[in-house]
Amino acid sequence: MPTCVILDDYQNVALASADWNGLRQRIAIRVSNDTVAGDALIALLADAEIVVMMRERTPFPAELFAALPKLKLLVTTGMRNASIDFAAAARHGVTVCGTASAPGTTAELTWGLIHALMRAIPAENANFHAGGPWQTSVGRDLRGATLGVIGLGNLGQRVARVGVAFDMRVLGWSRSLTEETAKSLGADRAATLHDLLKQSDIVSIHVPLNAGTRGLIGAAEFAVMKPTALLINTSRGPIVNEAALIEALTAGRIAGAGLDVFDVEPLPGDHPLRGLPNLIATPHLGYVTQANYRAYFTGVVEDIARWLDNDPVRVITG
Repeated sequence: MPTCVILDDYQNVALASADWNGLRQRIAIRVSNDTVAGDALIALLADAEIVVMMRERTPFPAELFAALPKLKLLVTTGMRNASIDFAAAARHGVTVCGTASAPGTTAELTWGLIHALMRAIPAENANFHAGGPWQTSVGRDLRGATLGVIGLGNLGQRVARVGVAFDMRVLGWSRSLTEETAKSLGADRAATLHDLLKQSDIVSIHVPLNAGTRGLIGAAEFAVMKPTALLINTSRGPIVNEAALIEALTAGRIAGAGLDVFDVEPLPGDHPLRGLPNLIATPHLGYVTQANYRAYFTGVVEDIARWLDNDPVRVITG
């Protein structure tokens, strides 16, 4: 009977999020709830023919494929995973499959971070529960402010539409954005990235991580932003240069930031980002919702069953 290992199930919900009954007589299932790396990861997966990844929590580079000769099927939640070496998977004869996902979950969290920053919700909530002072902040208005959206794909469009609904001016920019697409969303197209950064009160990032977007926002970009501006990143950590972000927040070059993604996850307990008072952060919760987990793990079950039947679905090659 093939062994299947489910990685990084932090909340221990993988088996409860889908119906696994049809597979229980066909595979032996083990669940890992913690982050495992190095030799411990190789030992954990040594006998596995099937491995289930939760997004990019555990990278799958070439050396890991080489260390796991029994591996035949790798299932990732979602249809995109930048942490997998697909060329190595092909060389080692490993089929990689993905799953569907619930739409818009990360866009929803984006607005949670924006509201938290604009209205000082975490600080006021902490004061409330601690019996502290009543009303210590003066909130900032969304109406009339300028929202800059970097990347107007599926998620960026959802964020932009909400900005329009709040009577904000919405600016969009990406290398492929057209005037027509921007206008269809009630947005204006910024001529350049720096033009968007100069004008925006809130900047929200919604582009994938690739060679062209890594370090897209760095010291030069922070230098042109308003000192009252806020930066929101719910996409991928390395799109923003981490050292430049820490410097911008520490020096007050921007007013604050809301992050859901980081260069290294889980973020070390002593990381300097954890000590910044003008940063509100969540531990990569953009995709962590009930509906999304149901979509993910229902797809995982189907991927495994179809692969066992020699009829794989949602195969990803890169």
